[in-house]
Amino acid sequence: MIEQAPKYNRDKDAIPLMVELQTNGMLKSIQDEYLYWDKIKYKSKKHSSEELWNAIKLHRLLNSNRVDFGNYSFSFVVTDFMQRALHLFDMHIGGTLGSNIGIAETDKTKYIISSLIEESISSSQIEGANTTRKKAKEMIQLEKKPKNKSELMIMNNFITMKYIVQNKERELTTENILYIHKLITNGTLGSLNEEGFFRENDDVHVVDYTKGEIVHTPPLKEDLEKLIDELCVFFNSDTENFIHPIIKGCIVHFMIGWIHPFTDGNGRTARALFYWYMLKKGYWLTEYLSISRIIQDTKNQYEKAYLYTESDSNDLSYFITYHIKTMIKAYDALKVYINRKQKEVIQAAKFMKIPQINERTAQLLKLLNDDSDRVLNTKEVEARFNISSFTARADLKSLVELGFIDVIQVNKKKRNYIKSEKFDKIVKKYKI
Repeated sequence: MIEQAPKYNRDKDAIPLMVELQTNGMLKSIQDEYLYWDKIKYKSKKHSSEELWNAIKLHRLLNSNRVDFGNYSFSFVVTDFMQRALHLFDMHIGGTLGSNIGIAETDKTKYIISSLIEESISSSQIEGANTTRKKAKEMIQLEKKPKNKSELMIMNNFITMKYIVQNKERELTTENILYIHKLITNGTLGSLNEEGFFRENDDVHVVDYTKGEIVHTPPLKEDLEKLIDELCVFFNSDTENFIHPIIKGCIVHFMIGWIHPFTDGNGRTARALFYWYMLKKGYWLTEYLSISRIIQDTKNQYEKAYLYTESDSNDLSYFITYHIKTMIKAYDALKVYINRKQKEVIQAAKFMKIPQINERTAQLLKLLNDDSDRVLNTKEVEARFNISSFTARADLKSLVELGFIDVIQVNKKKRNYIKSEKFDKIVKKYKI
């Protein structure tokens, strides 16, 4: 459990201390990180922990924005850190002028599919799906039937993300939330009556299983309808006081987790609705980001962001700060990924010196050149380049005819393709 902070005391000494902290830069540092009491109490030797907390809390109260859902009030502070990050996202993740980070038009679909797969795997693994990334990617790319609950969770997530991309312009309704939950939990819960239905009782809690402690008790079942209705209004319409769309998306994410309207699958649904909101508001690059991959790597901080918010009078700034940090990391990871892929494309282009080799078959040749044991098949080539089965078979057939790959007949219908013994000799002939 999170250490409970002292109750805010309206002490007249808090004002001059707040001014002092502003002057020496400590206030900005604390606010940008949006530290909780358990960190703030160690920040000053000159003042007592309680005095420091009072001054910080005063500044937060003076700068807070309020948002209500049902009978519950929440607040948040827009810090300098948030504003800088939001400007970065507005410049690079939103807008209508197209890609400005080097994604070629021909590669866009391929990158989107890759990111959807990453997001689906990570979001499921956060909730306990236990399988390797390699197996999960192969399952999705080759359209294999899931063999167990973990693989089914990941496949469900992938189907849900694709559905959201196709329906991103629609408004959020209670029915849509229930449908998203049904898609994302299909066949993975204890009962079919739990898939796409709100919980029927108040026995659902968020528990820290390592210590056996209840860390969050959601609102009562009787409050769910009103809370979800108001969350849909918040999602669909502009509030009277402007809230930046990315901050609103973070709040939508938090609220599904906090309301906990389902017996299970709340986290996956919350992350899916954040994704939906970002795309709806024009942040098109979200399709390329795997935010859940970062959350998975910082799961302890993710959980604490929820707990800090609830422990400190529903101050959403803890969760918003954490969420924006994950987006920055996801954006940085995307740039590294694209740079690596662009280098691979440049390297593959060398194989295009060979007559009758196109851009796709050049990339397949590079794949076999780098990994001699690689086994190819039609499904993988379809998924890799988002092409029809006919085109994939034609590409593989051309490589067979040119002598680069050999056919292995698996059964009457299925064929695999491996690097031929003549491969290196042919490549050497063209001085690659």
